[in-house]
Amino acid sequence: MKKRIAVIGAGSWGTVLAKVLEENGHEPILYTNVENQVKEINEEHTNKRFLPNLVLSENVKATTDLKEAIINSQIILFVLPTKATRVVARQVSKLLEDKVILVTASKGLEQETHKRISEILQEEIPEGKREGIVALSGPSHAEEVAVKDLTTITAASANLDAAEKVQELFMNNYMRIYTNKDIIGVEYGAALKNIIALGAGAIAGLGYGDNAKAALITRGLAEISRLGIAFGADPLTFIGLSGVGDLIVTCTSIHSRNWQAGSMIGKGYSLNEVLETVGMVVEGASTVVAACELAKEKNIELPITEAIYSVLYDHADVRDTIIELMNRDPKAEAHSKDQN
Repeated sequence: MKKRIAVIGAGSWGTVLAKVLEENGHEPILYTNVENQVKEINEEHTNKRFLPNLVLSENVKATTDLKEAIINSQIILFVLPTKATRVVARQVSKLLEDKVILVTASKGLEQETHKRISEILQEEIPEGKREGIVALSGPSHAEEVAVKDLTTITAASANLDAAEKVQELFMNNYMRIYTNKDIIGVEYGAALKNIIALGAGAIAGLGYGDNAKAALITRGLAEISRLGIAFGADPLTFIGLSGVGDLIVTCTSIHSRNWQAGSMIGKGYSLNEVLETVGMVVEGASTVVAACELAKEKNIELPITEAIYSVLYDHADVRDTIIELMNRDPKAEAHSKDQN
């Protein structure tokens, strides 16, 4: 059955998800506050700043009027930078008249509160206005989905019926969606992998090879799991699509903004220089702050995460920091509650 879906955020991922929805027979409408972007999407059917080679169907429409996007939509898809989510969710809540399914396809933790995106939506949009909250996550570069490369991701929600409805929306012959009830684990995996991707980019920028990359991904996954489990995640989630799957793709691909940013850090650029050059949100740079503060709250040791924080914000030398990591006290690989 054809559904109207408001896609809040017209960056690369929001645009591509709107494309998928339209191809699947639905009616997506993109919301952005950039008038020139709306004009380009509606008249030229492109969004060249984010996806230079993509041509959209004429049925993919955009608007700067949030009410126009929300009205008659059965599903609201949030694809915004984490820092913008709460403000926009509050605006959406005021406009909603009927219950909708809320979907987040963003990956990050809110600064100061350290909340996951589904928690932000839960706080800002009352229960009486929502059927359920679903996190859509997994290894999925927009550039590859745009050309119909094979992609498999997860729709996670405590409300399995809502997750299955989102699964049905996006399934086609190049996108396969699995459901998962562990939204906590899915969101922590999605957010924290961006930190490890910064590290992966840094070691690539320094010229280290595949051994170092594999070590960082593996030990990075251990840190992601350790923190996520402390907040109630299912350990098995981290060996799934939103855990190791997303971690691999983000740590090994030049499409990853976090990897690109890390590579520049490894080559000696400052964080400010990196952010100006990349020109889009690098979620890992803010998430690492939240992760370190959460780790202190739970008394959890995250050596790689802490090292990345030191390089970004304490101006520690990257090579010296790597040597310090390698020279930590010897430990067993498998960890218990008493050993990090």
